[in-house]
Amino acid sequence: MLCKLAWGNVRRAGRDYLVYLLTLTLGVAVFYAFNTVSMQADLAGIPMEGLSELLGEALGGLTYFLAAIMGFLMVYANNFIMKRRKKEFGLYQVLGMTRGRVALIMALETAIVSGAALVLGLLLGVGVSWVMTFFTASMFKAQIATFHFFFSLDALRLTVSCLVTIFVVTLAFNLRVVARTRLIGLMSASRQNEQVKMRKAWVSVALFAAGAALVGVAYARLLHDGFPIDLVGDELDQGMTQFEITTGMVTAGTIMLFFGLSGALLALVQRLRAVYWRGLNMFTLRQLAAKVNTVSLSMGVISMILFLAITSVTCGMSIASVMSENLEINNPVDVSSTYTYNSAVVSGFFEKLGGDGFAFARGPLDIYDNLRGIKLDDGSYGMAEKSANKAGAPGELDARQVLGDHVQIDQYYSIPANTMDAPEVSPSALSRQLGIETPAAFGYTNSETFGLYVASESQYNALLSLRGLPQVSLGEDGYLITCDMGETASDLYDHFMSEGQTLTIAGHELRPVASKVDAKAGALGNSAMGSNPGTVIVPDAVLADANYTLAFSTLLANYRQDVTTKQGDDFFDGLVLTTLGEQDGGDLPCGYWSQTIVRRSEMYEQSNSMRGVISYLAIYIGFVLVVACAAILTIQQLSGVADSTRSYRVLSELGCETSEIRHSVLAQQAVFFVFPLVVGVAHSSVALHVIIDLVKVMGNISIGGTVGLTCAVFLAAYGGYFVLTYVMGTGIVRDAIRVRKSE
Repeated sequence: MLCKLAWGNVRRAGRDYLVYLLTLTLGVAVFYAFNTVSMQADLAGIPMEGLSELLGEALGGLTYFLAAIMGFLMVYANNFIMKRRKKEFGLYQVLGMTRGRVALIMALETAIVSGAALVLGLLLGVGVSWVMTFFTASMFKAQIATFHFFFSLDALRLTVSCLVTIFVVTLAFNLRVVARTRLIGLMSASRQNEQVKMRKAWVSVALFAAGAALVGVAYARLLHDGFPIDLVGDELDQGMTQFEITTGMVTAGTIMLFFGLSGALLALVQRLRAVYWRGLNMFTLRQLAAKVNTVSLSMGVISMILFLAITSVTCGMSIASVMSENLEINNPVDVSSTYTYNSAVVSGFFEKLGGDGFAFARGPLDIYDNLRGIKLDDGSYGMAEKSANKAGAPGELDARQVLGDHVQIDQYYSIPANTMDAPEVSPSALSRQLGIETPAAFGYTNSETFGLYVASESQYNALLSLRGLPQVSLGEDGYLITCDMGETASDLYDHFMSEGQTLTIAGHELRPVASKVDAKAGALGNSAMGSNPGTVIVPDAVLADANYTLAFSTLLANYRQDVTTKQGDDFFDGLVLTTLGEQDGGDLPCGYWSQTIVRRSEMYEQSNSMRGVISYLAIYIGFVLVVACAAILTIQQLSGVADSTRSYRVLSELGCETSEIRHSVLAQQAVFFVFPLVVGVAHSSVALHVIIDLVKVMGNISIGGTVGLTCAVFLAAYGGYFVLTYVMGTGIVRDAIRVRKSE
């Protein structure tokens, strides 16, 4: 009997349950689809060693976090349903039904709707997961050889566990409402009016102005200070404190904006008397004033959540795009090995962080002749007790077995040897010479601390020859600047060289031989996102005269013609490089770090993997947050329309056209949906301006393409909820008018 009654209630109150059902269905679909990524990757033939666990843990943990948000949302949605049906539940008790049976009916109704959401969500999620397989292949740069349909039991279990948790929380809330509400309160719920406290106009305008001022100051602080990610020690603590103050200012300012929004709008439109007295504008504004006063805090929170969603998607997808866009340019050879030398500069930097100093390097190391490593016979890797400093030690492997054509580039700091002086060539020095401010994004790099690097013309030409690129001729007094980073760095160097600015190095006045950075020839070693923030190429004689500090030596090599890429990669896979230090004869220089090996294939694999992970997390977080915000706004507006049905009924009795009433409802709902979105977009624009400048240091960035498509999908979901809100809201108004006319 109770099951039949619960089923009938769900069918009869289907429109009230629509928002609840739709949101829960989308949640189930998204939870399932995104937790089948490992199966999608397997179908696409993506090597998932280590990546599967990373994605599984990241998406699994994130799913529980987003499920908690969804649970809060479902409780909020259920509040609207309970508000609409309090009188019905009171009537059950008047007819003799106990509270326990009423609670059981509510539990059955919630179970029916949750079950329907599970079935519909899984059907949608399975279809989405199949479509996402092709998206996954695109993200990880793979091709699908043979496609087949699949179903993930692990994703099903995770989705069901999240749904059960949401169901239990929602049910507990429902039971609490029934247990704590008196019968007379249930029966008179429809006649209880919300108490609205109207603020004085000048108070609202003052709040709005103060909120706008706080947000404006926070914007200025963020644009000036940026994000404190490049600071260390006490500077980091101070930077974080200032960033927290900026965050607090924008949060408080946003909430104050919405607290004063209604009064500010009312005061503005009242001055436009022709607009204020037209149609139902006066009624609409009064309704907005009443509603904004009660939901201003939630509107501020929603705008901040929308800001987080927009920023996470745009930033995440843009970083992912940068990671893959310049892979070919940033990895010019099969393998590169870099030896980092110790110096007064490096020792001073690490001593500042609390580390110890080390002996300084005396000269460049011939990496090709000393590139050796160890692999133990049992398949494990390690130094064991073998001497790392004696050439030809037992078990030691010589990389020359697989390497063919090669070039070594020695890079120097533009700092006198054995000193900690400021660099002679740095972004700030170039900017001062141009009479401009140093781009703020250079603060996120070590370019100011270590300056631009300096390398010789002969070594650079040897690298160009290895890569099949045209060589350069500097003459006796020429220079050029190379860079494989983003627009922030290259734009400054282009500006400097195009204006014919000179550089003085070791008493030589040098003139540029190019007007811009050659982006195709800027890489001086393999890397995922660029490793050359700026290197000045000078004639060999000039570099010989300059007593500069040795920074790096990088060997760039291709495999021998009789060695395949797989054979070469397998040789270096797991190879433990011998630690180079001073031999007994003093032939080798000292260095703080050991050598590093970077294979081109490894960079491609890592970049594609990280690109996929970042993209998935960004889209996952963004979509759930956007749906949550839209659903909360929908529930707020439907609840407000339900509370105002008597007002709309009176308007109809006074002769107002139904179209005018619908227009009033549309205007109110548009304000509540559009204003938080506008504020969220404004916050995102400022934050993204800073983030994009940061990302431009790593490579060229584009906000179009996939980012635009993803944001369009999110806005479509947000707009879909707005349309649903309007349709359901006008339906509630139509029913109220019809009921009154039939009486």
